[in-house]
Amino acid sequence: MSFVTAKDGTKIFYKDWGSGQPVVFSHGWPLTADAWDPQLKLMADNGFRAIAHDRRGGGRSDQSWDGNDLDTYADDLAAVIEALDLHDVILVGHSTGGGEVTRYMGRHGTSRVAKAVLVGAIPPLMLKTDANPEGLPLSVFDEIRTGVETDRSQFYQDLSAAFYGANRDGSTVSEGTRDEFWLWGMSVGIKGAYDCVKAFSETDTTEDLKKIDVPTLIVHGDDDQIVPIVAAGDKSSKLVKGAIYKVYQGAPHGLAMVPKFAERFNADLLEFARS
Repeated sequence: MSFVTAKDGTKIFYKDWGSGQPVVFSHGWPLTADAWDPQLKLMADNGFRAIAHDRRGGGRSDQSWDGNDLDTYADDLAAVIEALDLHDVILVGHSTGGGEVTRYMGRHGTSRVAKAVLVGAIPPLMLKTDANPEGLPLSVFDEIRTGVETDRSQFYQDLSAAFYGANRDGSTVSEGTRDEFWLWGMSVGIKGAYDCVKAFSETDTTEDLKKIDVPTLIVHGDDDQIVPIVAAGDKSSKLVKGAIYKVYQGAPHGLAMVPKFAERFNADLLEFARS
């Protein structure tokens, strides 16, 4: 297996497929790089170098006690990019991964970045505040923390329904897809999973979004039950200069992993990468 070492000594696992212009994927919570496998294969099959890492705390990366915050996640992404000496990178981030790539560009600049894709991403801010009334109340995130802390196995099984829209009439989401979600979630250490809730809910990336100066595609499902579109995609699309904004009607949070929507997303991703 392949690893890079973060600045605090944490080992970060990554997979690296194909050759060509690099496309670096950052996954959502509580998943691993494996959630991107279909898109990694798609890009590698089409002449790109596809790379994805397991966020610290889960999968094959070290389960560090500290560093489960967006700044460190962004620095870990930088460690991968710099260790592999990547340039002209297309960054793709889903959910928390979207916050990670946004904070990376805000914190490390875009000198190595050619384009960015944000999918069901958490920016600019998920938490409801006086300045962000469209966000979700703190009690929602406290319930997530309780679920992780008390019975995360059952919590992840239940959460997969809303994540993929399996609780909607007419859903064709398979049990296998939901089982994958559970499997990935259970590979994440409880400390990293717990701390990440604060990272993805309370980190304001408004100023990071304003610093993005590369072509950016923002994709969000209007039936996202995890990251509401009104607090995320709708706002981010106004903060990123010149962003292309695509709203998928009826799509859930994990739209890239649901066949009904994945075909459209894969086509949009490939078209944007080639443009």
